Amino acid sequence: MSLLRNAQNGIVTREMEQVAAQEKVSPEFIRQGVAEGKIVILKNANHTNAVPLAVGAGLKTKVSASVGLYGKDASIENELEKIRAAVDAGTDAIMDLSVTGEIDAMRKEVLSAVSKPVGTLPLYQALANAGIKYGSSLKMTADDLFEVIEAQAAEGVAFLALHCGTTMAIIERAKREGRIDPLVSYGGSHLIGWMVHNQRENPLYEYFDRVLEIAKNYDVALSFADSMRPGCLADSLDGAQVQELVVLGELVQRTRDAGVQVMVKGPGHVPLNQIKTTIELQKGLCKNAPYFVFGPLVTDTGVGHDHISAAIGGAVSSWAGADFICYVTPAEHLGIPNANQVREGVVAARIAAHCGDLAKGMPAAVNWDLEMSIARKALDWDKQISLAIDPTTAKLIWKERSDDFSSKCSMCGQYCAMEIISKYLNTDTKHAC
Repeated sequence: MSLLRNAQNGIVTREMEQVAAQEKVSPEFIRQGVAEGKIVILKNANHTNAVPLAVGAGLKTKVSASVGLYGKDASIENELEKIRAAVDAGTDAIMDLSVTGEIDAMRKEVLSAVSKPVGTLPLYQALANAGIKYGSSLKMTADDLFEVIEAQAAEGVAFLALHCGTTMAIIERAKREGRIDPLVSYGGSHLIGWMVHNQRENPLYEYFDRVLEIAKNYDVALSFADSMRPGCLADSLDGAQVQELVVLGELVQRTRDAGVQVMVKGPGHVPLNQIKTTIELQKGLCKNAPYFVFGPLVTDTGVGHDHISAAIGGAVSSWAGADFICYVTPAEHLGIPNANQVREGVVAARIAAHCGDLAKGMPAAVNWDLEMSIARKALDWDKQISLAIDPTTAKLIWKERSDDFSSKCSMCGQYCAMEIISKYLNTDTKHAC
């Protein structure tokens, strides 16, 4: 029986108990959230070394890092280096978005290397396979696509990113309305190219029952990707984006009725003042399914520093109700990130997630910051560094800037304001609070 069906039948599974312990909530809280579709548990029984991850309402905002083979110079070893950097920086999940090369071998290595849930976007491999098999990815068949979806689920992938809500009607609407940046979704653009060239409806929509059957058989979660996510601020919340959300909301209900877990991904580039509206719209139309946000980027001008733009958007999104943040690296819009940029992207996304959790009043987040404040007042450098979201960088900077490793402030030395004021107020910084 699937996790969702167990939850609906009042059964608390081992996975529910595991994630409840991680989140410091009751197993019943998890069970009820899963039953209502507000929480998804990412775990595939065939990925035996993976620890289940819960995403959704009332839980800590999670972070996902994307890697994958792309281009002739890509190598599995380089991507594994990026994965190690992402895991070291604290990512909660990995997405293998390989589009070229040894895709099967890459996925096997990823599943073997990490104990985090792994997500994929099967369309990428289906198109690549069609290019090899038929000489053109445009000749991909529906059966080709579903074979890849099933193969990846069978191997142990925990969540499948699929553009199920992209229809010919939505494409026509986008064409009529016009956009500054027609498509920013890599998978969505290729799927739409296939649809327009073949004058065929999206097979993921047309044969959605086949999608559900595979997901049910392997008890994997679906992650509905949005082809119409805005690629610039000017396109945010246009008709095509909203119409796709309406369709995805209908598919969310069909998915739950089939006993399959589901979350929804989006939105891309969103001005700061529209984030709350965007999150509320998704939650309303998609029946409170967990929202997996890409950034979002709150300015189009942050090129080279898009991880900062995305962190601002991610923090506000988390506060507004988003549940899962797909990281953005400094290389976004410029090229494929290296391992250091992957690390920067994960850290920025984790800061955003934590800020959102603080704004929501999540006890674990509030207590974490309180601990840091107490350690800072006590001039307890070891504690401060251990509590940092990125302890490695914090320790490196502290060692570089400190004249000695005493209790003195590394910036102010003997003129440490914290120490002076504490003495004036008769408060010992060593034993504060």
